[in-house]
Amino acid sequence: MTQSSLSRAQLLVMAVTTGTTIANIYYAQPILKQIGASFGTSAAGVGYLPALSQWGMALGIFFIVPLGDMLDRKRLLVILEALLGLCLIAMAGSRDILSASAISLAIGILTAAVQVVVPMAASLAAPGERGKVVGLVFTGTLVGILGSRIISGSLAQWMSWQMVYACSGGVATAVALMVQCTLPSQRGDHRDGYAALLASTVRQLARFPELRRLSLLGGCVFAAFCCFWTILTFVLSGPGFHFDSDRIGLFGLVAIGGALTAPLFGRQADRSSPERMQTRTAALLFLGAGAAAILPCSVGILVLATFLIDVGVQGTQVNNLAQLYRLDATAHSRINAAYMIIFFGSGAIGTASGAMAWQFGGWPNATIMLCLWSIAALLVSAFHYRASKRAAIARTT
Repeated sequence: MTQSSLSRAQLLVMAVTTGTTIANIYYAQPILKQIGASFGTSAAGVGYLPALSQWGMALGIFFIVPLGDMLDRKRLLVILEALLGLCLIAMAGSRDILSASAISLAIGILTAAVQVVVPMAASLAAPGERGKVVGLVFTGTLVGILGSRIISGSLAQWMSWQMVYACSGGVATAVALMVQCTLPSQRGDHRDGYAALLASTVRQLARFPELRRLSLLGGCVFAAFCCFWTILTFVLSGPGFHFDSDRIGLFGLVAIGGALTAPLFGRQADRSSPERMQTRTAALLFLGAGAAAILPCSVGILVLATFLIDVGVQGTQVNNLAQLYRLDATAHSRINAAYMIIFFGSGAIGTASGAMAWQFGGWPNATIMLCLWSIAALLVSAFHYRASKRAAIARTT
């Protein structure tokens, strides 16, 4: 099936599915204070819950997402969304940290459904419009990540944090029905069995040097992203600001403005050099991190830093995906899985590094960590750009 037979309604369903699903990883971040209070501890005491979901997603990406190259992606997606709905309702009923931790991990595993949708969209798109289509679907992912903070902050402030998960459980169930009624079936071509499928997923990193470089770059930018949003919650809820969860969540509006630039980066990836664009978007990430480190007491500067960091991360990621899906059309799910394991695993490390730096030195140490991740991303993007230029020269000689 080509882009001409992929309707706008189907693209919208894909974007909604990725957005509402990925949001479940991040609902906890702006409401850690309320979750901690209900379990008799502080926000920092439950600060590892988002990291558990991120690690769970990395597990789901490795063990579940490659199945998209072997099974019907539509059926796999419906099953994952239905199970996710049940886990979210269970999270709303959790009564202690232990059960909340276990359910957070399960939620993360099932939200790997997002990574079934993205390669599905890439496979259905015409090659000349792959960046555009992936950019549109990925916009849903970004809006979900960022909008989750607004939704959870507002619901927790006016109702309870449990209602955040209860409502999301209902949404996941509705998404399962919507996917069943709207998206086409798409069976994978892999026929060598599940063990061989997992082994092949690992081998994708050995097959493609470009995949290794893009995975490292994606990991660095997402670690910076997660580090920033973790420490931003701590600083805005602490002395100097004392923001409630709904006001913290409003920072997501700023970031959503940045998320809407994702299709522009996708179209640019179709028309020109995505590698050159990556150096520019990584530079924006570094500028945002530097602004947050230098002037942390200004709301205006934090707003600017939020926008720059999110545009930098989103632009880099869309260009990464546009390059990934040029590698091997028969292994989209496995290539995507190999990349996303590193991507979300690094996000969990970024979340944990931000929380630990905050505990041992507050905002100064935390922003040093943020800047280190940003510098690493900038260096990797520059190296990748140079490697791509050398490869292009070698092909023409």
